[in-house]
Amino acid sequence: MTGALCEETAVTLRRLIGDKEISPRELLAACRERIAAVNPAVNAVVAEDPRAEAAAEAAGAAVLRGERLGPLHGLPLGIKDLTETEGLVTTFGSPLYRDNVPAADDPLVRRLRAAGGVIAGKTNTPEFGAGANTANPVYGATGNPFDPLKTCAGSSGGSGVALALSMLPLCTGSDLGGSLRTPAAYCGVVGLRPTPHLVPDTRGNRIFSPLSVEGPMARNVADLRLLLSAMAGASAADPLSRPYDPQTLFHGRGGEPASATVAFSEDLGVAPVSAEVRALFRNRVEAMRPLFKCALDRDPPLAGANWVFETLRAVGFLAGYRRLYEENPGRLGSNVRTNVALGLKCSAADVADAQVAHAALYRAFQIFLDEVDFLICPAASVQPFDKTQLFPQDIDGHPLETYISWIAITYAITLTACPVLVLPCGLDGKGLPFAVQIVGKPWQEAALLRFGEKLEAALAQLPHCARPLPDLTKLQ
Repeated sequence: MTGALCEETAVTLRRLIGDKEISPRELLAACRERIAAVNPAVNAVVAEDPRAEAAAEAAGAAVLRGERLGPLHGLPLGIKDLTETEGLVTTFGSPLYRDNVPAADDPLVRRLRAAGGVIAGKTNTPEFGAGANTANPVYGATGNPFDPLKTCAGSSGGSGVALALSMLPLCTGSDLGGSLRTPAAYCGVVGLRPTPHLVPDTRGNRIFSPLSVEGPMARNVADLRLLLSAMAGASAADPLSRPYDPQTLFHGRGGEPASATVAFSEDLGVAPVSAEVRALFRNRVEAMRPLFKCALDRDPPLAGANWVFETLRAVGFLAGYRRLYEENPGRLGSNVRTNVALGLKCSAADVADAQVAHAALYRAFQIFLDEVDFLICPAASVQPFDKTQLFPQDIDGHPLETYISWIAITYAITLTACPVLVLPCGLDGKGLPFAVQIVGKPWQEAALLRFGEKLEAALAQLPHCARPLPDLTKLQ
């Protein structure tokens, strides 16, 4: 299966389509073939759209007519199964929506279609995105592309796996506490949690919150940039979104590693992190350190992040799922029930105190970013574990307080409202991917992606630091 058309980068595939060297129908067929070959082993793509062939045919005809083509023209896309797709089942990973076929596209999907994307299928997610392990009662669990018995994390796990195995060139994800970042790390792909509202929030019920975002996932930074260019921009449905010229992502200055001041932190000063991850991170840091103008070992000011995030997250679940909880508690998974129950316990004073603490944390972090250009830390607190285990009970024998404590390394950064790029960084001793998070400055995605792309190229030349590739033959 190596050397297949579907393994080319999205940027290359888009150029080949525009130059009439391949057709969108031909590319879709290659993706379908790869899905058929490896998806049964990992369960990442949970629904394929039979109308995609017609859409690909129409995209090909537009090329032949010489029409103006969008940035994603003819590229097959995977849509996370939390996002509604017209005429294609959208379950949210919940039995309550097992047979839900939306009558209209989510506004994000409309944007992607308008950019020329071909919606090929839906990717797996935990129920309502609750949980950092991709498993649900509708479709079951998704396995890691490097070892299907291990977790791919969540909640954008299906997208991460589909990308790692070249089933699709581009996929969408979403991120509250790490739902996009941890799967990217566990699958050896690239993911971006953008500045809140850069990609407009057009379906959430907390549109003034900076916590939950939609974001792009890809196999390399250039492909990620391409997808983000189609996702970003203003929407009347999101009052905090703003006009955004996608060309700024492709042209500009800044982001040069050799002129950057970088801070390294093993645990952000607040997150439980395993000894294995600490050792892997230290090894990568020593390899990367010479690449930068100045490299500091320094924790950012994130005191109180655990309580603030857990409180605001619980209130968010209360806003989203309280009625379902009251009407059908027995039909909701434990993660959703637990979070709604936590929200019901929060008093108005708790919420007010969390908001005040959040504001102080945000401002302190922005002062920190006045002193450094980028912060680099591990992308996960532990390496991939058994997929039947929904979350780690402990780290190195130390019990965790809650089921989300193990993702503090990602959710603490959520509170900063900064863009975060996940970059693959080789394998661990068990042959599983390791990755780092790179935190940039709000609304400075262009600089972050330029920095990430140059660092990606440098890492590819360093021992044990290049993006790892799964062994496809083991999955057939």
